[in-house]
Amino acid sequence: MKHLEKIFACALLLFFLNSCGVSKSIHNRPDVSSYDATIPEKVKINDSTFIAGDNFLLKNKQGQWELYVEGNPLQIGKITGSLTQDLMQKQEAIFFNKVEDLVPSKTQQYLLRKFLAWYNRKMYLHIPEEYKAEIYGLSQFSSSNFSEIGEPYLRLLYLHGAHDIGHALKDLMLVGCSSFAVWGDKTVDGELLIGRNFDFYAGDDFAKEKIIAFVNPSEGHKFMSVTWGGMMGVVSGMNDQGLTVTINAGKSEIPLVAKMPISIVTREILQYASTIDEAIEIAKKREVFVSEAIFVGSAKDKKAAIIEVAPDNFGVYEVENTDELICSNHFQSEAYKNDERNLKWIEESHSMYRFERMEELISENKKLNVVDAVAILRNKKGLDDKEIGFGNEKALNQLLAHHGIVFKPESLEVWVSSNPYQLGEFVEYDLDEVFANRQGNPATKTISNPKGNIAEDTFVHSKQYKDYEEYRILEREVEAAIENRETISAEKLAALQQKNPEYWKAYYLMGKYYFEKNYDAAAKIAFEKALTKEITTVPDREKIEKFLQKLKN
Repeated sequence: MKHLEKIFACALLLFFLNSCGVSKSIHNRPDVSSYDATIPEKVKINDSTFIAGDNFLLKNKQGQWELYVEGNPLQIGKITGSLTQDLMQKQEAIFFNKVEDLVPSKTQQYLLRKFLAWYNRKMYLHIPEEYKAEIYGLSQFSSSNFSEIGEPYLRLLYLHGAHDIGHALKDLMLVGCSSFAVWGDKTVDGELLIGRNFDFYAGDDFAKEKIIAFVNPSEGHKFMSVTWGGMMGVVSGMNDQGLTVTINAGKSEIPLVAKMPISIVTREILQYASTIDEAIEIAKKREVFVSEAIFVGSAKDKKAAIIEVAPDNFGVYEVENTDELICSNHFQSEAYKNDERNLKWIEESHSMYRFERMEELISENKKLNVVDAVAILRNKKGLDDKEIGFGNEKALNQLLAHHGIVFKPESLEVWVSSNPYQLGEFVEYDLDEVFANRQGNPATKTISNPKGNIAEDTFVHSKQYKDYEEYRILEREVEAAIENRETISAEKLAALQQKNPEYWKAYYLMGKYYFEKNYDAAAKIAFEKALTKEITTVPDREKIEKFLQKLKN
């Protein structure tokens, strides 16, 4: 939690500062006077179906919420807020309760709020007015339970930067996304095919109420995205021009000031670009505050490219003489060739390992189809099909993903995973069908194409999956026991490694527990066993080696 300690130190320094910049940001509100603010009344059909004029929200049998909304920015915000109010308030509670768990001290929570007000003091200057208007509309349906954090508009504005902060502060979120694209001779029909896992983890509850949003704005292109209550930015999406965007975190320094959240940059790209070049032009003109790879697929260009952005650099990576493009969490363009942070990240993280695993799996298939793409996203093994333990971040399927998604841009088809993780059924949507005949025709049943769905992974019914879910509970118990210097039974420690026997972390935690209890011989055995497994990162390996050195001394 060293990053949080730095934050609190900064907050103490800033405690008595109430700069003009902070004051302006706190009191800034978008000018919505030019927008028609009228919206249709929300009508409840049943507990899982709501309509408002042509707009609707319904829950499909896979547990996903399907949202359709249209209008000007203010109307889109207000209608979305009205239809998804319960979901939005749930997500707010989940997120802020997660923060409270990480920062239980009331004093530290107060200092954190002070710091965030200072840290986000310039964010409003970097967000287009139309998106601030949409957030303002959304905020009118926010919870009244978190007023101590900030009033609703500011809370929602700041929450759009949570994904970015999560990239920089690894103590707060786990982010390790994987994406790939194939086309031409690499696909069965020659069309562009894109797959990606969005490994953004803010607790299990955060991913339970996914929203598949279909947005018809008064200006720009119609588009879909996978989102959650209160989020108007885009992390995975496709527009009606066959342009797709997904985001993959790069290695960032802890930024000193928030600027434009990356999800709003990608929202702008999705709404206003139809080609890779147009996407690049939009990305170029926006100032971001973390390093991010924007993975763009284009039906018009019949290929994909990666736009690599950072506060102090910009690059574009395109492949030549090949029909595949792969992206994990390091940069590949010439602009970052000598970037020290990026080079160190490649050397020490699990990004290159996952990159090579995608290469390996793509090469095993002469020509890929949608089912093949889903299978790659669900793969739980390491290089050469090595068993590396469930939940290992070196795997493409880390068993924590918010969602997996597959795009076919040229046919405007998309498949979105249902819970758990990317193991549930992948539900198909056809953008032409979804956006057709919407006037006077709000849907009261799924707008998906069930005949095109990809079946759930049989792994969810296996003993291995049951064991893994039990392992996750045990892992949290052992970590808490170590932190609080409590005693945990030998039976639970034994079960920890029995439930996930190939995972290095199980043995590391056992070793750490025994070390704290001064059971040196048992600690040494556990640490040495951990070193025989596929350890996630170089720093993780070094931690274990340091413990063994201490035991030796």
